[in-house]
Amino acid sequence: MIFVGLLIRWGINVLALIVVDWMFDGVTIGRWGPILLAGFILMVGNTILKPILAILTLPLIIVTLGLFYFVINIAMVALAEWIAPDFSIDGFWTYVGVVVVVWAVNWLADQVLDRVGPRARYT
Repeated sequence: MIFVGLLIRWGINVLALIVVDWMFDGVTIGRWGPILLAGFILMVGNTILKPILAILTLPLIIVTLGLFYFVINIAMVALAEWIAPDFSIDGFWTYVGVVVVVWAVNWLADQVLDRVGPRARYT
């Protein structure tokens, strides 16, 4: 069941990257190979690295009233951009927009999946 949940998260991240590529002129992603790899990197980063970074930087997250958590999300997108070939994001504000859109697509997909079936089925 965990494997199915990870595959669903990977697919959602790929969908989010497709939306980001469509929305922003400052984002260029080569077709399928780089999108699939970047989606996989986002899935691994958000599943494994982000919780570890959140725990390690918890005092900073608290002091900044959660703003530093947004910086961690930008770092996850930057990691995907750094590793995946033919994937580039131009400018800080484009990074901010990408993080907001990826968050929104993930949130919307979670809402849809919650309505389709029980949450335990996907995690």
